[in-house]
Amino acid sequence: MAGAVRILMIEDDSSLVSGLRKALAAGGFAIDWEEDGAHAFDVAVPEDYGVIVIDLKLPGQGGDDVLRQLRRRGSNVPVLILTSTQLTSEKVRCLNLGADDYLTKPFEIDEFEARLRALARRKTGLLDPVLICGSLTLDTSTSCAILNGMDLPLRRRELAVLAILMTHAGKLVRKERLMSEIFGFDEPVAPNTVELYVARLRQKLMPDGPKIRTIRGLGYLMETK
Repeated sequence: MAGAVRILMIEDDSSLVSGLRKALAAGGFAIDWEEDGAHAFDVAVPEDYGVIVIDLKLPGQGGDDVLRQLRRRGSNVPVLILTSTQLTSEKVRCLNLGADDYLTKPFEIDEFEARLRALARRKTGLLDPVLICGSLTLDTSTSCAILNGMDLPLRRRELAVLAILMTHAGKLVRKERLMSEIFGFDEPVAPNTVELYVARLRQKLMPDGPKIRTIRGLGYLMETK
């Protein structure tokens, strides 16, 4: 699993979204879904998504209109357009409207995931998939964590939490942000879930790994020394 990425999919094909959710869950993706473009703005603009995926042929309001309005409302979240057409003119039109990438259906899940990761890294400025904090290294492209030269076995969401903390090492990461990036809207989350994952990470990073500090009432900070 690579770093946790929160995705908004604006897509009317429920079976496609369901399949992608299952296939990409192991990669740390939390996918929120809107099937109606007209209602997607209420979700997309205020929320901090890593990538927004828009199907070009939505019922009612088309994907190009959704994209146009997103950009007009000031959203700078990377957008990946999905479409069944292979016309170059259509691709150029979407890119000119503000899309960042374009993928033709049907597609391979591996390619879809790779494009999502590339767009998410572009947003955060994280161009190098390898994160380093002291004696700890995390390769977000292979989901491989190494501590003091030894493989560090971590579960999917432990890796997701670790990636976020390492990306922002030395800075406060609010608990609410961890929850929103790791879990989708429709996933039940217990009140102490984040604390549980952080506690597990602390235990596995002891005694020589980087320390994770709790900033009471706010969130967590991974020390850089």
